[in-house]
Amino acid sequence: MKLITLHVLDDSLEVNYQPTDSPTQRQFIITYNPEQTIGENLENLRTKLAGLDVDGGIVDNALSYPFSDTVVGINHQRIDIGLAIANMLNIPVVSRQSIGKAGIKAALNTKRDYLTWHLDYYGQYTGKRNYGQEAMLTVGNGFFGLRGAYTEAHADADNYPGMYTAGLYDQLTTNLNGRNVKNEDLVNLPNAQSLSFGVDHQPPFQIKAADIQDIYRSLDLHTGVLTTTMLVQLSTGHSLQIETKKLADFKHWHRLGIQYRLTPLNFSGTVQIYSAIDGSVINDNVERYRAFDQHHVKVTGTSQNADAIFLEGQTRSSKVDLVLGSRLTGAGQALTLPDAQFPHADQQARQMRTIDVQANQTYTFEKIVVLFTSRETHGDLLEHAAKESQLASFEDTLRSSTKYWQSRWADMDIQIEQDMTSQKLMRVNLYHLFSAVQAISSGKIDASINARGLDGEAYRGHVFWDEMFDLPVFTLHDPELTRQLLLYRYRRLPAAKQNAADAGYDGAMYPWQSGTTGDEQSQTVHLNPLTNTWDPDYSSLQRHVSLAIAYNVIMYCRISGDEDFMQKYGLEMLQEITKFWISKAKYDGKTKRYTIDEVMGPDEFHENYPNASSTGLANNAYTNLMVTWLFNQLTAIRDQQPTAALKAIDTKTTFTSADIKQVHDISHHLKLDLNDDAIIGQFEGYFKLPTLDFQKYRQKYGDISRMDRILKAEGKSPDAYQVAKQADALMAFYSLDATEVESLMTQLGYSLPKGALLKNLQFYLDRTTHGSTLSRVVYAALTAMAGNMDQSWQFFSQALLSDYYDIQGGTTAEGIHLGVMGAVTFLATRYYAGIDSLASKLTITPHLPHGWNQIAFKQLIRGIRYTFEITHHQITVTADQATTLKVMTKSVDLKPNEPVTITY
Repeated sequence: MKLITLHVLDDSLEVNYQPTDSPTQRQFIITYNPEQTIGENLENLRTKLAGLDVDGGIVDNALSYPFSDTVVGINHQRIDIGLAIANMLNIPVVSRQSIGKAGIKAALNTKRDYLTWHLDYYGQYTGKRNYGQEAMLTVGNGFFGLRGAYTEAHADADNYPGMYTAGLYDQLTTNLNGRNVKNEDLVNLPNAQSLSFGVDHQPPFQIKAADIQDIYRSLDLHTGVLTTTMLVQLSTGHSLQIETKKLADFKHWHRLGIQYRLTPLNFSGTVQIYSAIDGSVINDNVERYRAFDQHHVKVTGTSQNADAIFLEGQTRSSKVDLVLGSRLTGAGQALTLPDAQFPHADQQARQMRTIDVQANQTYTFEKIVVLFTSRETHGDLLEHAAKESQLASFEDTLRSSTKYWQSRWADMDIQIEQDMTSQKLMRVNLYHLFSAVQAISSGKIDASINARGLDGEAYRGHVFWDEMFDLPVFTLHDPELTRQLLLYRYRRLPAAKQNAADAGYDGAMYPWQSGTTGDEQSQTVHLNPLTNTWDPDYSSLQRHVSLAIAYNVIMYCRISGDEDFMQKYGLEMLQEITKFWISKAKYDGKTKRYTIDEVMGPDEFHENYPNASSTGLANNAYTNLMVTWLFNQLTAIRDQQPTAALKAIDTKTTFTSADIKQVHDISHHLKLDLNDDAIIGQFEGYFKLPTLDFQKYRQKYGDISRMDRILKAEGKSPDAYQVAKQADALMAFYSLDATEVESLMTQLGYSLPKGALLKNLQFYLDRTTHGSTLSRVVYAALTAMAGNMDQSWQFFSQALLSDYYDIQGGTTAEGIHLGVMGAVTFLATRYYAGIDSLASKLTITPHLPHGWNQIAFKQLIRGIRYTFEITHHQITVTADQATTLKVMTKSVDLKPNEPVTITY
């Protein structure tokens, strides 16, 4: 083994490097720069160790803490140096004390396993950084999401204890500068996790830097338990250790549990435990929304019984009733709290327990929280909440969460050998994906996966096209969950038809932003934070969201084999979407081609033509290619349906022989813009736009990811330049594959010469600023497809780390990005492992990253459960039924439960 040993001093870090099989030792001294943070100083370690292989590290002089063995003191500050180096060098680090009798190898293996199953943060952070960590530490079950805030915190500039339930929106109107602006928001619920302590009847403790010695937060992905360990020293001299555990119940999904363990360290006396449900909260997570009315919940009553409290409320405009209840149990005596001690007393339900304590004794309390709304529950909500709160316990909730996650991980875990960071973050992604939506599989919750999950308020909790990046992951492990998510769209088919009719089209036009009813929730104006002015917002012209929904339906049915869904719901949606595109396409007698205009592509920087009086763009390449693909798929799907069923759907959708003729005609004559170098124009007229000097802008602004805002601040428009926020013209290659896209282009009468994908890729990479988290992961897939694995890995690793490091400078604070989490996860299995589950016949073509020795996972494809183990030279695949698949260019027959290994 090749190890580094670290000895921490106040002014420097001594690092010794010595392979265990070599007598030679090298020493490095890193002297701290006082003008840099501890973390910035540690970055010098990466440079010092350049070119050396390191398997692990040992800290010589770590402090003794219950939550981590690698915390050190540096010049009156503390840092978990092991956690920092694990993130920096992708190696496990242990303390000398923790090696014990088992030896260094066993200690490092234990730490490596721990790090790949835990998301940990050490220290007290402020502002958007702490907001972002709260989002990353969200616990939830798909019915609710509870941000990973301290239970002792109230919403302020540094802490935001938000709680949300799937699909609960409320719409309010605010007058700003004479303009009435409507916004529909995912509602921030009353703060039911509020739980704190007081010593000798002092007011409840609140998070304050001066009183906190240490904080360690750890999300255990094995069990879904978030543990916060806090060491407190009050101004009165009292020292305490507070350990809080929070988790969601997956079986009884109306419940969540909190365990509160308090240990007085240097005193005996009385301690009070304060519990509350605070209804005075507002939607305040997103700074740029704060000018709008964000008071969505009206408290209609509070009550309590022997050991439980309840808060009743109603959303202001959507009129959804809700009840939150909590039951506080533990040692001591329950007391009534006088209202005068608390602000907003009329909007809170509160309870307290008081207990006599002894030094160094631990006292345990439990708070069970239940939530019911009139959206998913019939009858008396208060009665439901009272009954549920008495049935629940922390132990039962822990058992439910642990059982769920053990079962879920046994099916969905993606095991990556050698790369510790990728392994951890892959599991973090999967955790967030399923904890954001799992309860929806019950069929009792009318909701879908919103772009930022149930852990923040960005995008107002709306449902976008991002779901197309997540649904394949759900379908491969829980097809019933995907079915229920798609039914959210089916139930809003009438609204989509009304949207189309209102705009003068046939069929169904789904909104870019969907909430309660399926009407368009996109704004018509957008506040530019660089200029503080209102700019027109044409984002609703992203009609490709309807194509994404059609894609989701087709791919779900292809992966799951659910023909029942296609016959009952899917084909109806596809034909209504098709009718919209038929009515949107305009025939030009001169060119003998169809044009689709007044649309926007995924790019979002381009909303219309410069100096044009009309809005939108014509012949967006992605849109036209996906319309062609949809029409082809519809034709094939119709051919597979029973005659009676097809006739019934045609009657319901008024789909006629004339529509069928139009489908064929349009799908062979849609217009694309292709230049002499075989570059696919993002839209018609794209090549006429001038290019930008990106280097100049990077030197001037540094981060140019939001080039649209920068240009507008300079009095210019991104519409006038060849600049893109994310992949657009090449997006069809990601959704489909190169062979299928080339076939579509041939069908339309265009041809791409050999190597055209690589040329197109470089052309658009030179013009893309990656202003969306989805950009990098799509380009990671495209560069892998083009055979450039080094560049693909750079994009992939940036996308994988995007929320963990909040690379967009604060956006994770407003909610994690579920689209990129799903896309990264699916990319690892589809492009790197090479398992193309989207193909009509399962194929395996691996392109494993250099840093991964092996990847192993399971997938459920068309009713067959597969197990894959893939290395750089071998593929081992097992299926639970007899089947045939394609490995590279070779057909392979599988017998039930008999693994087959193929060398490639």
